[in-house]
This record gives sequence, C-alpha cells and structure tokens, in this order.
Amino acid sequence: MLTWLSQNIGTIIVLLVVVLIVAAIVKSMRQDKKNGKSSCGGNCAACRGGCVHAQK
Repeated sequence: MLTWLSQNIGTIIVLLVVVLIVAAIVKSMRQDKKNGKSSCGGNCAACRGGCVHAQK
C-alpha cells in the first residue's frame, strides 16, 4: 500500500486540488443563488433573445 501511494502521490495531490476547486465553485454558486445573484434575473426584456422564460 505504501509503495502504491508513493508511486501515485502526484496524481493524488492533483486530484485533491481539483476536488477542492470544484467544491469552492459549487459553494460559491450556492451562496450566489441563495443571495439572489444568479445569471438569470427573470427579466426577459434585458436578456437580448436568450431568455428561456419567454419560451414557456
């Protein structure tokens, strides 16, 4: 087991860094949504044609 860890330590570190970055992004997105700062404000007039609310 120790041999496997020493052979793959670089991959493990990169994996941990990527997981931490993704977790930080998800946390930030959840906080933004909770605070009402999402990319869609529900104002289709200011959307310039890409609003999905107008298609419903």
